[in-house]
Amino acid sequence: MKKRSLIFLLPALVLFSCSDDPINENETETKSEISFENVEVAYPGKSGNVSDIYFAGKRLPVENIDGNLVYQGDIIFSKDMVTDQEQKLVYDKGETPSQQKSVGRTSSYWPDNIVYYAIDATLPDQTRVSDAIAHWESTTAVKFVQRSGEANYIYFTPGGGCSSYIGMIGGRQNITLASGCSTGNTIHEIGHAVGLWHEQSRVDRDSYITINFQNITSGAEHNFRTYEESGYDGSEFTSTLDFGSIMMYSSYSFSANGQPTIVKLDGSTYNAQRNGLSGGDVEGIFSMYPGETAGTTPPPTEPTPTTPEPTNPEPTYINGEYYTIAGLTVLRKKDSWFYKKDRGGWQEVVLIDGSWYFV
Repeated sequence: MKKRSLIFLLPALVLFSCSDDPINENETETKSEISFENVEVAYPGKSGNVSDIYFAGKRLPVENIDGNLVYQGDIIFSKDMVTDQEQKLVYDKGETPSQQKSVGRTSSYWPDNIVYYAIDATLPDQTRVSDAIAHWESTTAVKFVQRSGEANYIYFTPGGGCSSYIGMIGGRQNITLASGCSTGNTIHEIGHAVGLWHEQSRVDRDSYITINFQNITSGAEHNFRTYEESGYDGSEFTSTLDFGSIMMYSSYSFSANGQPTIVKLDGSTYNAQRNGLSGGDVEGIFSMYPGETAGTTPPPTEPTPTTPEPTNPEPTYINGEYYTIAGLTVLRKKDSWFYKKDRGGWQEVVLIDGSWYFV
C-alpha cells in the first residue's frame, strides 16, 4: 500500500491492505443492476476527456465527466482543489506568502481522529454506512461522530456510482453510494475520505503484477498509471504489494473484453476483497491516525504519570514516506522534509507558520 500520508493527507496518497474480515463478503443487500464488488467507479458506463491537473504540487491525470474531475475511477476532485498548471506552493526565505487561497491547502487529516458525518435521508440501505463505520471504529483509532453543526463533514448520499474525495477537503464532502455499492465498497470509499489511495498504483507494483493494457477499455489506461509516473517514489507501508488490501483493484477492473487487466507475475488472476481493512491497511492508517482502537485491551491500571500522554498524539512521520501537509506533498527523509517539483530535483523544505519555504 502506498504510503502517502495525508495531512491532506495523502499517505492520503496512502495505499493499504485487508485481513480476516468481520464483514461477510457474501452479504445480502439491495443492489441495482450494477455491482461494484470488483472496482468502484463514480460514473459507470460514462467516459470523458482526460487531462493532467496539479494537486498539492503533483501532476495527476483526471477524466472530466459531467463537469466533475475523476481520478482512477472513484476519486473526485473539485475544480477549486486543482489547477491546470503548476502553482507556487513553496517560497524562498524572506518571501511573503500569497494571501490567496492556495489550491490543495484545504486538504488535511481529520483533526483529533474524528470524522464528522451525516447521511442523506433518501440513501437506501443505510446499514451499509453504519456497518462500514462500525468496522472502521473496531479496527482503527478513527472515530465517526454524527454531525451537529460542524463545518467539515462527510455526507453519504445516493448517486449512480461509488465515489469519494481524498482526505478532509473542508466543508461538506460527498461519499456517493449507488444502490449497488456494498458495505465493503463503503469501507473503501471511507478509506479515500480519510486519506487512502489505491494499492495497485504503488511504485514497485511491476515486481508483483503485470498490467495487460491491451485488455483495458480505450481511454481508461490512465487509471493504471503508477504514482511514480505522477512524480512520486519512495517506500511503501508494506514491504510487498498487498493483494488483500481493500484499496486494491480487481483483476478485471476497466476490462474492455472480459479478459484480466491485472494479473500476478505468473499470469494468474486474483479476487479483490471487499470484506474489511487488511492488516496492511490498518498499519498504514495507524501511522496517519495513531491511537487506541475500540477493540484495544486497556493496559493494567497504573499510577497517573507526572506528564500524561497526549489524548490525541501527533501523526508519526516515517522516513521514506510521503505526506501532504499544508497543501504540499512532501517526502520524509532523514527526519527532514523534501519536495520535488514536477520538472526538477529534490529540495529540502521547512514548514513555518503554515507555509513552506526552501531551506
